[in-house]
Amino acid sequence: MSYEERKPLILIVEDDRSLNTINRRALESEGYAIVSAYSAAEARELLSQNPDLLLLDVKLPDGSGFDLCREIRETTNAHIIFLTSVTESSGELEGLRAGGNDYLRKPYGIELLRERVKTALRGRGLMGANTAPPQTVVKGRLTLDTVARRAMVDGKDVNLRPMEYGLLLFLIRNEGQAMNAETIYEKVWGQPMGEDRNAIQVAVARLRKKLENTGYSINSAYGRGYAFEPAKN
Repeated sequence: MSYEERKPLILIVEDDRSLNTINRRALESEGYAIVSAYSAAEARELLSQNPDLLLLDVKLPDGSGFDLCREIRETTNAHIIFLTSVTESSGELEGLRAGGNDYLRKPYGIELLRERVKTALRGRGLMGANTAPPQTVVKGRLTLDTVARRAMVDGKDVNLRPMEYGLLLFLIRNEGQAMNAETIYEKVWGQPMGEDRNAIQVAVARLRKKLENTGYSINSAYGRGYAFEPAKN
C-alpha cells in the first residue's frame, strides 16, 4: 500500500479516558487509524509509529502538553491540534509558539473536531476512507454547506449556532433513526451529558423553528430520543 493510500494515523493524547474514547470512535468512523495515549510518557512511546496528526491535551498527568510539543517537534512534523479547557488567548498563543498548528477549546462539538482533522489531513494530501462527503446536503428546501458549516432555506442563511449546526448535521446523517439524548450529547458536544440535558432540548427547539416549512423537522419519540424526518402534515 502506498503512502497516499494508507489510512492516516492519529495519536490521541488525552488523560480523560471517556473523552479519549469518544474522540477515538468519532475519528475511526471517518476511516482513520487511531492510537491512544493517556500521558506524555505513553505518547513518547507511540511516536515511533509516525502519526500524521496528534490531538494533544494541554494538561497531562505527567506534564504539560506545551512542553511535550516543544520536545517532539524536533523529531516529528505531524500536525498538532491542542485540546484544552483554558480559555485565555495567551494559552492559544503559547500553543502556537510551542509548535502546535491548531487549537480546540473544550467543550467542543464532535463535528467540529472531525472537520478540523479532515481539513488538516487534506492539506497534507492524506485522506481517510470516509473523508470526502458531499459538500452540500439537500433535504427539501433545506441545504447544508458542509464546508462553510451553514444551513440555508431557499438559499437564505438561517444563521445556525455552531452546536445547532453540529446537531442538525448529526441527525441528518442518521435520518429516520431516533437518537437518544446521551448519544447526541456525546457525538455533538464531545463529552458525557451529565446533568446538562436542557442543552439538547433548547437546541432542538431552536432548530424546529428554523426548519419550519422546509419539508423536514426533528420529531421526538418518548423514551427513544430525536429523529430528523419528513415533517408530519
